Amino acid sequence: MEIVLSVLPVMLFLLFLFMMDSFKLVSGKIVLASFFWGITCAFVAYVINSFAIATFSHGLQVHSKYIAPLLEELIKTGFVIYLVSVKRVGFTIDAAIYGFATGAGFSMVENIYYMYTLPDASFLVWIIRGFGTALMHGGCTAIFAVIFVGGKIKERGSLLSFLIALISVTLIHSAFNHFYINPVIQTLGIIILLPLFFIIVFRYNINQLGEWLEVEFSSEIEMLRMINRGELSSTKAGKYFLSIKEQFSKEVIVDMYCYLRIYMELSIKAKSNIMLKESGIEIVKDPEISDKLAEFKMLRKRIGKVGELVLSPLIRMNYRNLWKINQNFIL
Repeated sequence: MEIVLSVLPVMLFLLFLFMMDSFKLVSGKIVLASFFWGITCAFVAYVINSFAIATFSHGLQVHSKYIAPLLEELIKTGFVIYLVSVKRVGFTIDAAIYGFATGAGFSMVENIYYMYTLPDASFLVWIIRGFGTALMHGGCTAIFAVIFVGGKIKERGSLLSFLIALISVTLIHSAFNHFYINPVIQTLGIIILLPLFFIIVFRYNINQLGEWLEVEFSSEIEMLRMINRGELSSTKAGKYFLSIKEQFSKEVIVDMYCYLRIYMELSIKAKSNIMLKESGIEIVKDPEISDKLAEFKMLRKRIGKVGELVLSPLIRMNYRNLWKINQNFIL
C-alpha cells in the first residue's frame, strides 16, 4: 500500500497532463526520456548529498533545508536545458510537462528509497510523500521549465532566465522542506495549487498557440501564394525585398528569395500538421520535406547572419521560429 500512495499520485497526474495536451505538442518518447532522466538525477543527487553530509559539518537539517534543494533542482534542470538547446520545446505547456516528468522520475526513486530506510513510518507519512513531496518535485521542475522557456521565447538572455528559474524553484523547494506549516495542510496546498498552476499554463498556451496559428498562418499562405505567382513585388514585403537588391550580388538575392520561399513552405507545413494532430487526423509524411529541410539549412548558411538580419523584417529567426523548423511535426 505504501508504494501505491507514494508513487501512484504523481504518475496519474503526469498521465493526466499528457492527455490534456489537445494540440499534441508533447512527444511520448521525450516524456519517457524526461522521466528516466529524473530517475538518473535521483541517484546522482543521492551520491552528492551523501558526500556533502559526510564531508561538511553543517548537519542533516541544515542540508535538507538549504543545500539539498539547490543541488537537486540544479541537477534536474539538465534535460530541460538540453531540450531547449536542440529546439524540441516550443511552448510553455510542453516544457511544463517534460519538467514534471523529470520531477516524477526523481520522486519515485526518492520515495522507494525512503520506503526501505523507514519501514516503520506511519500511513500518513506515505500520504504526505506521495501527494506532497512527489508533486512538489514534479511541480518545481515544471515551474523551472516554464520560466526558462518563457524567457527564451521572449528573447531574454539564457543565463538570466536560467538564474531566475533556478532561484525560484530552489526557494519553493527550500520552503517546503522547512515545514513552516503543518505537513498535512502543506500537502493539501500542493494538491490545490499545482493543478491551478497547470490550468493557467494550459489556458495561456492555448491562447498563445491559437494566436500564433491564426495570425501567422493566413499571412504566410498569402505571401507564399504571391511568391509562387511571381507577384511578391506588389506587396509590402516585395517592395522591401526590392529595396535591398542593390546591396547584394544577384546570387545572394536569389538565395535569399529561395530561403524566404522554403521557410514559408516549412512553416505552413508545421502549422498544418499541428492542426491535423489536434483534430486527431493522421499525418501523412511528405517525402520532399527532408530535402527541403536540407536545402533550407544550406541556404541559411550561405546567406549568413547578415542575410538573416536583412530579412528580419519579413521573418525573424527567433527561438520559436527555429523550433518550428526543427521540430518533428514536419519530419
